[in-house]
Amino acid sequence: MWTNLTELLLALGLSPPVILALVVAETLAVRRGAVRAVSTRIRFGTSRLLRRTPVLMRQPHVPTDGDWPYGTFLQRLDHPVRDALLATGVRRQVPAGQILIQEGRHEAYLVLLEDGLTKVTASLPDGRTALLALRVGGDLVGEMSALNDRPRSATVTTCGPTRYSVIQPAQFKTFLRDHPDAALELAAMVSDRLRWSNRRRIDFSSYPVKIRVARVVAELCRSHGRQDRDAVVIDVRLTQPELATICGAAETSIQKALRELRADGLVETDYRRITVRDLAALRACGEIIDDA
Repeated sequence: MWTNLTELLLALGLSPPVILALVVAETLAVRRGAVRAVSTRIRFGTSRLLRRTPVLMRQPHVPTDGDWPYGTFLQRLDHPVRDALLATGVRRQVPAGQILIQEGRHEAYLVLLEDGLTKVTASLPDGRTALLALRVGGDLVGEMSALNDRPRSATVTTCGPTRYSVIQPAQFKTFLRDHPDAALELAAMVSDRLRWSNRRRIDFSSYPVKIRVARVVAELCRSHGRQDRDAVVIDVRLTQPELATICGAAETSIQKALRELRADGLVETDYRRITVRDLAALRACGEIIDDA
């Protein structure tokens, strides 16, 4: 087994000048912040050289001030306050399908999502599961039980690899006392979530299914969409039954509404993914005037 990167390159037939040029080019690329995928795809478990030069290894992405999604708790906080919150709690990382918070349990810890996508669900009397919301890196979940000491009202499950911090109630209350502005932002966040919930209730009683679907998809574009050329891609693994519960409609009605939206050229649907081709027309279809 090769124990030195230079020995390996020599064994592959590369001349010393070529090896030197590669090393210089790699070093310059790293210093300029270029993509370092090549240096991270090859892992030499016993390489002393690579262990002594961590600058060549890809570092975990840490979002900067502008990276946290709009409306998330971390995005609302000033930089020093955000750093103080990120330093609180115990960091963990889990794969997809892990339950972070279980409905009905009498637990009080909070979960601060740092990277990944989770879904918030609740059980219905008929045995089905309702999708209440989606939460991403920067979001805080579990705050209600932490503040009112009541059982969990919903389940939070990871939809992909997720990195998060577990914060105990006492730690969080101390953080809020030390940072009053964060307490105000917490109140604003809870208010926004309540407004979103109220909006869904109004949608259920006031609009036909097609308009409800258009409104929900447009909301997902704002919160979880990414621009891809002339379209907006919602990279959320959202099944039609889950979309049905969040829209308050039968799955067959959701299928019909999506067919109509596809026929109108507004969206394209793939396996658990929605691409919006004309966001302005979709918002008009959903009778969305503004984001108030």
